[in-house]
Amino acid sequence: MAESAPVAKASPELNEVGREALAELILGVADDEFVIGFWDSEWTGIAPMLEEDVATSSIAQDEIGHARALYELLADLTGDDADRIAFGRAPDAYRHAALLNHARGDWAFSVARRWLYESADAVRLTALASSRWAPLAQLTTKMRREETYHRLHVDAWLRRLADAAPDVRERLVDALVRLWPDAQEVFAPLPAEEELVRAGFLPEPLRALHAAWQETVRPVLEPIIGALPPAEPSIDGRTRRTDDFGWLHGQFTMVARSIEGATW
Repeated sequence: MAESAPVAKASPELNEVGREALAELILGVADDEFVIGFWDSEWTGIAPMLEEDVATSSIAQDEIGHARALYELLADLTGDDADRIAFGRAPDAYRHAALLNHARGDWAFSVARRWLYESADAVRLTALASSRWAPLAQLTTKMRREETYHRLHVDAWLRRLADAAPDVRERLVDALVRLWPDAQEVFAPLPAEEELVRAGFLPEPLRALHAAWQETVRPVLEPIIGALPPAEPSIDGRTRRTDDFGWLHGQFTMVARSIEGATW
């Protein structure tokens, strides 16, 4: 499991507007890592081969470890509690991208989603590593190093499935086409985004990061699935929730809810 970064004190120059904007940004990234980590942890014991059972479980633990570090950073920024943030919210209070609302699906679906997420997350982490808020820059720099291995792993699986038998390739293509619209929502606009960019906490607007991501992924995906339709993030891309996520929320909060107020 990835180690959590040392908790850093919030910069004294932060005003209340900047603090709230940063909190919103960090919450979205943390929830992304948390939710995809739990979805992929469902492959433990049932992955297509033993090596993948180990690899996918390790990647899922990394993602949950990244989420933990981000929740701790957020708790320090806001005076909240990291465990409460992670496990104490109702489903509609989570701010992960709509890409992560879907159930695990089959192996091709999970590979398609992880490839789309990892490629988008790489663009986002590169930007955040240049954030003017040092605690966030330091943590995301560390995360980038660890995420490199996740991308190498899923890149290999994308190529493998794309070159597989027609029925396997078709499942991959169907999953990529289905997930393409929701993949845009990793870059869904934030209400306080203007303040984040003005302060340098977010080095570029999310629309610019989205454009950079599209330039990266189209040359890889279009030879596999054909021309991708134009797609843009939507204003509700981090607030839409599904019954599938409601089920997952019940699973990962089960222990915390079993003894209310306990310290885990």
